[in-house]
Amino acid sequence: MRYNRLGASGLMVSPICLGTMTFGTPVTEADSIKLIHQALDLGINFIDTANVYEGYARFLGSSGGVAEEIVGKAMKDRRDRAIIATKVGAPVGPGPQEKGLTALHILREVDRSLKRLQTDTIDLYIIHWPDNETPLDVTLAAMETAVKAGKVRYFGASNHSSWQLCELVNLSEKHGWPRVVSSQIPFSLLRREFQHDLNFCDKYSIGVTPYQSLQGGLLTGKYRRGQAAPAQSRAAEKPEWMWKMDDPLFDRLEAIERLASDLGVPVLRYSLAWTLSQPAMSSLVVGAKRIEQIEDAVAALDVQIPTEHFNKIDAIFPPPWKQMDPIRG
Repeated sequence: MRYNRLGASGLMVSPICLGTMTFGTPVTEADSIKLIHQALDLGINFIDTANVYEGYARFLGSSGGVAEEIVGKAMKDRRDRAIIATKVGAPVGPGPQEKGLTALHILREVDRSLKRLQTDTIDLYIIHWPDNETPLDVTLAAMETAVKAGKVRYFGASNHSSWQLCELVNLSEKHGWPRVVSSQIPFSLLRREFQHDLNFCDKYSIGVTPYQSLQGGLLTGKYRRGQAAPAQSRAAEKPEWMWKMDDPLFDRLEAIERLASDLGVPVLRYSLAWTLSQPAMSSLVVGAKRIEQIEDAVAALDVQIPTEHFNKIDAIFPPPWKQMDPIRG
């Protein structure tokens, strides 16, 4: 296993990060703990969770905490073997103080997460979603309090665009507050909305740790045109979490499979290898039910995308439009 630097943090993380969003349901506690231990044995040293994760049982405003508790049990006697990331900001109840990035919510939730994770310090504490009702200086001051108390080592952002990251960077530099070191965004061949934000992250040493790199399994080759979704797949178990699988989508999926076939590699590995080749990538958050899926993801580290494939990929999965530089073209 090789390791990448996580932005400006100095932390070295495995290029594959174990995601835990489905821990609890459909992945049972016992299977989740086993999966964590097996991933550690593979060299995975990065685990991503959130205070709201509880698998398919999750609904907006439910209390969450299930995945954190499972990670805490699994890592209790292995704490020094992994970087643990968790998140704050999504609703954990119906009340007005049970969501967002206020000091009250952050400092209360960090203690709850520490207890569930059975640890003294969260390695990477991620603000889960932008909070348009709370000034950023309030959020950063609260993060500084958590860092100075030894409860948090570094902080990251999730679902923030480059202009929002820029505001975080500027405020941190102005006040000497903790600096954002990571950005977790939805990003894959099928989701390239944040493509042009990657250069900003690269310039300012913000490590990108995307989720949905396999787009709920669409980029694994398991779904076929005109065929029912496989048993125990995301589309069979939680269809509302999936994209509409129509002919235009299958046209693109089959085209990328042909490119992967040219290299003699599965489309899953090809897709992850392409994502890892993008600017500022530190680690891809990959969820799994079985260790074989993580092994397959790790095998993507050996895949090199040929230079001539990148234009072909852009033709199949076009990047978002970018305004021309009027001077440099």
